[in-house]
Amino acid sequence: MRTYLLSVALAGSMLAGVAGLSVTMAADEAVSAAKFTADGQVMIPENWRQWTYVGTPLTPNALNGGEAPFPEFHNVYIEPSAFAHWQKTGTFANGTQIVKELVLVRQKDADDMNADGSTGEVSGVGYFQGEFNGLELTVKDTERFSDEPGGWAYFSFGHKTPPYAGMAKAFPTESCNACHESSAADDFVFTQFYPVLRAAKP
Repeated sequence: MRTYLLSVALAGSMLAGVAGLSVTMAADEAVSAAKFTADGQVMIPENWRQWTYVGTPLTPNALNGGEAPFPEFHNVYIEPSAFAHWQKTGTFANGTQIVKELVLVRQKDADDMNADGSTGEVSGVGYFQGEFNGLELTVKDTERFSDEPGGWAYFSFGHKTPPYAGMAKAFPTESCNACHESSAADDFVFTQFYPVLRAAKP
């Protein structure tokens, strides 16, 4: 009888251990989801500058006839659990969050700036980051955004210096999705501009 009880106890411990392992594995696979208000607005992410940095495209005004559609540096970060899924699978999981913080090109006195908008610094002549000027977020959620191409929705917390807004409504589909669908390299994401994502793709 004592041997039987010991066996049952051992079996129970083993099952509990397996169950705990499964829960841990499941948690590792989960992607941290964006938070939304009751009326469907997305909440500004926390600590986005601590997410995984993936790249910084720049199309300055001075090289685009003075009117570039996106003249700032775009510092782009992906939420770490979504990045881990990308590393493992080469796909963007449902729930993926990618944030883009806009940063102005550094300005100096007119006498110290070149005609192409570049400036001379200790490292040489080039384009350097100035002040923060906006924050945007894209979220992949094929259930919440089932009517959006690819399940992606796009948000802006303000095109201005911080502090940014605490929540944001999704842009209309025609504002962003068409360009991402036609020109982005991977699932509506411009991975061709993000060397960290390219290097991590299995």
